[in-house]
Amino acid sequence: MPILSDEFYMQCAVDLALKAQNNGEVPVGAVVVDANGTVIGEGANATISNRDATAHAEILALRAAGQHMNNYRLPGCSLYVTLEPCTMCIGAIFHARLSRIMFATPDLKTGACGSAVDLVNHPKLNHHTQIEQGVLKETCSHMLSQFFKQKRQKVV
Repeated sequence: MPILSDEFYMQCAVDLALKAQNNGEVPVGAVVVDANGTVIGEGANATISNRDATAHAEILALRAAGQHMNNYRLPGCSLYVTLEPCTMCIGAIFHARLSRIMFATPDLKTGACGSAVDLVNHPKLNHHTQIEQGVLKETCSHMLSQFFKQKRQKVV
């Protein structure tokens, strides 16, 4: 399979975020892509439905990719995710040895790629991952804003 554009892979993550949203979850989706451009893992937030605090889209995508590769190490792979990963997810990403993270929109409250904290550039860590952001930012930011706006309206 030829390597496709960042927009293509991020759109795959957006589609998964919509799936999460339809299940009442925070709309976050993630895909892991190998060096040949093949999607080898995907995840949609499922913390509520799985009753599992670790069921973030990134973690589920990493689990699926690890199963696909028969190895938890995923060097040369990229992660496309609709929202900046949190500290838990960055830890898993480092252990998986992903080469690249592309996230759509920053998470100013819990983002660990520089928005709330910057773990990806911490000098004591032995693995560093290339970080890029902004592909389909407006789409993902709007989806998240609308989701939380609707949640707040239901509470009132």
